[in-house]
Amino acid sequence: MELEVKTLETKQQEQNMKIVQQYADAFNKGDLDALVALFASDAEIQGVLGKANMERATEVWRQLITGLGIQLTIEGMIAEGDDVAVRYTERGIFKGSFMGHEPTGKSFEVAAMEWFIIRDGKIQQRWGTRDSASLARQIGLPLN
Repeated sequence: MELEVKTLETKQQEQNMKIVQQYADAFNKGDLDALVALFASDAEIQGVLGKANMERATEVWRQLITGLGIQLTIEGMIAEGDDVAVRYTERGIFKGSFMGHEPTGKSFEVAAMEWFIIRDGKIQQRWGTRDSASLARQIGLPLN
């Protein structure tokens, strides 16, 4: 019986990891609709700008995609139960307006980590952190 439970748990973890892979793929394609569709309607999103609802998060994601041309490379991912943790390398070029700053044309590469809780096939919660100070320095933004 324990073997069967382990198998079901493993399948769920694999499915949850696929959802996180789809999240990274949507970012890399610049597909905001696909990105938003991965989240539950009442999802909680925490990031470097604090807690956000889907509307606010979508605006930040739009700026990351259009302003910084962000690309996520998954370096590692683990899952346990409903939780998925992922480590990325984020790369891009500051090619459009971002957070009120005009583009510098400079590229960046930073480490980032995100933690997801997946329920019923949707992202219910997401916490993200990245080396924002390094990103700002690399693209020529002030640190204040």
